[in-house]
Amino acid sequence: MNERDIMNMLLEVVHPARESKSIVELGLVDSISVDGNLVTVTLAFPKKRDPLTEYLVGATRAAIIRNSPEGTKVEVKAIVKENEAPKKKPGLNLGMEEVGNVRHIIGIASGKGGVGKSTVAVNLAVALARLGYKVGLADADVYGPSVPLMTGTEEEIPGAEQVAEDREVFFPIEKYGVKWMSIGYFADPEQALIWRGPMACNALKQMILQVRWGELDFLLVDMPPGTGDIHITLVNDIPMEGAVIVTTPQPVALSDVEKGVSMFRNEHINRRILGLVENMAWFTPEELPDNKYYIFGKDGGAAMAQKYGIPLLGQIPLVQSIREGGDSGEPAALGDRPDSKAFLDLARTLAGMV
Repeated sequence: MNERDIMNMLLEVVHPARESKSIVELGLVDSISVDGNLVTVTLAFPKKRDPLTEYLVGATRAAIIRNSPEGTKVEVKAIVKENEAPKKKPGLNLGMEEVGNVRHIIGIASGKGGVGKSTVAVNLAVALARLGYKVGLADADVYGPSVPLMTGTEEEIPGAEQVAEDREVFFPIEKYGVKWMSIGYFADPEQALIWRGPMACNALKQMILQVRWGELDFLLVDMPPGTGDIHITLVNDIPMEGAVIVTTPQPVALSDVEKGVSMFRNEHINRRILGLVENMAWFTPEELPDNKYYIFGKDGGAAMAQKYGIPLLGQIPLVQSIREGGDSGEPAALGDRPDSKAFLDLARTLAGMV
């Protein structure tokens, strides 16, 4: 494997905001070196920092790993062409200008995956919009962005505009009365984003702080599951008012809720927990709308909320239409069924609290 082989691999790494041209065509590949099983690529950006730097670095690394023999190690660097040794770390010079007119920034979190956090976040955003609020949602689950699929906006690419010599902003996708932003709009759906923690954190901050949100009542942030460095970055670098924690009634999910509660209440983080949402609280067959089957246990979320002294904001049933709506890009909160009502009630409760 030589430099020419690597260059050929990089032809598949396209810049979504530059007419989908590859980084090779755009002249962004500054140098390539191959030393045994170590491949080092340097990407050079002219003058101002490209708002998709972190994405392009991750995509470059992924393309090489995907097409190289097992055991290949890859290092990708980003520089400014006029200054080979950048003085600032990527993404850390972002200001708060674009969230200055946002009244409430609220994180939607979960202690573990698989509890329907993104489903709750998307439907809560739509429900708030139906109630007349100005709403945006930032998809902060950078390793598994699902908002484009759940909103039927996979084919959309956010616009961008240079607003200063060293600053560029994105324009969110608007649908169902909500402004949406996700790293999924810039990545191929089949592409794994192979990012180390700091790179993911920088990309995440760009998805929030470099977006022209305008005036919003609520900006919901769909956080990745767990309690890792991305969460610490969010609460330290984003003016987040508080968090809503999503869980299911089963004990294995509730045990992870305890970790999430402890994180937000840590003295170094200290963010308000607005409440708990018990998702999949019971199963209701569509043909028997009055029946409730507690297949994951009963009232586990209510008991956990009482234990920690936090409000139980709502209980969302497990019904087929919620899953179908997420897969078809038409959130359940758009309808008038009992599951739609559950999300509207959740939205009313949250809005009343803040």
